[in-house]
Amino acid sequence: MGLKKLINFLNKLENNNIFYKLNKVRNEAIMVEVAVPGQRWEIEFMENGTVEIEKFISDGNYYGTDEIDFLLENFSD
Repeated sequence: MGLKKLINFLNKLENNNIFYKLNKVRNEAIMVEVAVPGQRWEIEFMENGTVEIEKFISDGNYYGTDEIDFLLENFSD
């Protein structure tokens, strides 16, 4: 039933002209990455049939090139 749920969801995205990518981060899931204006979604279809959704929502601010240094300093290993 999980695969059917995934395929139905992908068909809905396509019917609504919403761009997506498939990815695999966890051993037990397929991830659908969706980018819409101001948001990014990670929807994972788990092998046990559950679906997990994480949304990343923009604060609406734009940053200059100085932000690159800040990001690299604070988020690099």
